Amino acid sequence: MSNSISQILIAVLGISGTLAAAVITQRGADRARARELEHTRQLQQEEREYATRQAQLEARRTCYATLSAGTRDLANVMTKVLHALEKGEMTDELRSELDQARREHRLRHAEAQMVLPDTVAEAASTANRHLGELYGLLKQLDGSAAQQGENLNLEVAWDRMDKLWEPLWRMRRIMRADLGITTSNQDP
Repeated sequence: MSNSISQILIAVLGISGTLAAAVITQRGADRARARELEHTRQLQQEEREYATRQAQLEARRTCYATLSAGTRDLANVMTKVLHALEKGEMTDELRSELDQARREHRLRHAEAQMVLPDTVAEAASTANRHLGELYGLLKQLDGSAAQQGENLNLEVAWDRMDKLWEPLWRMRRIMRADLGITTSNQDP
């Protein structure tokens, strides 16, 4: 009987070992699948974050390009107005062009304020302030908003126009640095 008990015991141990091996193998496979799923989730999360960063970068790039173009357009129209005032050839068409460029710039600047990081927003606000001051001066010189007692002349306007370019270039440099195109000390 001891022989049959040992055979039964060996059979039970063999079956238990086989079953245990299957359970252990299954648990290992489950863990491997769980690690694979977690890895896949992590990769998907990283891809979503990368796509979000790229979309934000593209939105800033577009905003910067639009704002930069608006400031250049307004500055160019202001230069035309200064030349016209100097020659005494100011026209209603040029007045309208100046007002339109100012409105478009203000709209672009307002839209940009919702997207710009603080460093760029500060530079854009400085440039906007200079543009606004020069716009006001041009309107006064044109006579449409002249106030009594003010002694304005074209030299002051040309001086302000010359001083306008530094804030515009500074804004451009900061925008390019923010986009990673250059560092602020690379762009003269």
